Amino acid sequence: MSALARYFKAKGLEVGGYDRTETVLTQNLVKEGIAVHYTDCVSAIPETFLSDPKDVLVIYTPAIPASHSELQWFRNNNYLIMKRSEALGMISKSKATIAVAGTHGKTSVSTMIAHLLTSTGIGCDAFLGGISKNYKSNLLLAEDSRYMVVEADEYDRSFLRLHPHLAVVTSMDADHLDIYKTHEAMKKTFAQFASQIKPDGVLLVKHGLPLNAPDGVHKLTYSLNDSNADFYAENLRMEHDGRYFFTLRTPILPIHDIHTRAPGLLNVENGVAAMAVALLSGADSEKTSDAMASFEGIQRRFDFRIKTDKNIYIDDYAHHPEELRYAVSSVRELYPGRHVTGIFQPHLFTRTRDFADGFAKSLSMLDALILLNIYPAREEPVEGVTSKIIFEKVTIDDKILCTKGDVINILKNKDLDVLLTLGAGDIDTLTAQIEKIF
Repeated sequence: MSALARYFKAKGLEVGGYDRTETVLTQNLVKEGIAVHYTDCVSAIPETFLSDPKDVLVIYTPAIPASHSELQWFRNNNYLIMKRSEALGMISKSKATIAVAGTHGKTSVSTMIAHLLTSTGIGCDAFLGGISKNYKSNLLLAEDSRYMVVEADEYDRSFLRLHPHLAVVTSMDADHLDIYKTHEAMKKTFAQFASQIKPDGVLLVKHGLPLNAPDGVHKLTYSLNDSNADFYAENLRMEHDGRYFFTLRTPILPIHDIHTRAPGLLNVENGVAAMAVALLSGADSEKTSDAMASFEGIQRRFDFRIKTDKNIYIDDYAHHPEELRYAVSSVRELYPGRHVTGIFQPHLFTRTRDFADGFAKSLSMLDALILLNIYPAREEPVEGVTSKIIFEKVTIDDKILCTKGDVINILKNKDLDVLLTLGAGDIDTLTAQIEKIF
């Protein structure tokens, strides 16, 4: 939503909005001239947006409940109202859209693609789900570029508003079962998304995913290191500073001596996908390699907050069992033998209910766990569903169940080595306080 707000502001329009809580992101929007308020009250809406309904566009996400009084007021007064996905679909019609879908990985891959296209001179507009460290924003705008990079969000079937020129699918693990009910139904919706790729377009899929391209669309695959894929890494090696060097194999020629600044094997795999898209979009291979080396990462995606010889602190958005597994595995890979403490805030009651076993298995990979209460986001409580159902299944002995308000005092009494904060809720509001402990 903040990227959309920035987009319309850049087009010279007055922009304002509501959010549930004040964050660094909303503070930055205010600094950019975008009005933000935090109380659900019609009287809090600036006068600018209470004028003639034909002069105002109201955009909302499914995270806003139907009972929201401001949304109800706009509906009752006949304003033009769009879901975020509708607005993004409308904007993307004027561009050759590169849409990145997947239950995880889409923010990293889409941000990498945007950086590669920008750095190689191809250029793009981009709507990203995280703040790029290279550009300090989640919105990129380029003059005279035909491309637009967007995240294709599967929640609420939002990505069905898009008709991309090129689509990437990174993963199709079960998620959002409050919407889809079954994993099969979710996979069918991904197939429907793939069917909307424009004729003569491209579907780039992680090797092994059961997803086919429609007639007239070229299917290609990518992988970390599976030589059966069209794009993959070989001669992969990690240097002492955590960077990876590799050769990118493509259907045409190999590209040698690529290295990543972002740590972890997952970022190598994401980089393979992003470089494939850049090359398919006409980027020069040498410039693409150089751009990959200059990619700095994304805030809250394996985000190093402290990195010294004594202590490591990483903040990550992981909120699905597979994402947790990737995050902890990457830490183990980078820092073998170190003591790893994780603080995890579950996101959504339904996700906690549906994947409690998976969460417990991934969290049991830690040496110590501090588990917080569930962040509800858009949901009302579900009877019998609390963080305790994960906590009781975690197999490590060093585990604590507590509130977010207890975390700092608990950490002050711990001998910390490597620390992770994990979750998609408001756990990131603790990062500044945690940094002061070290």
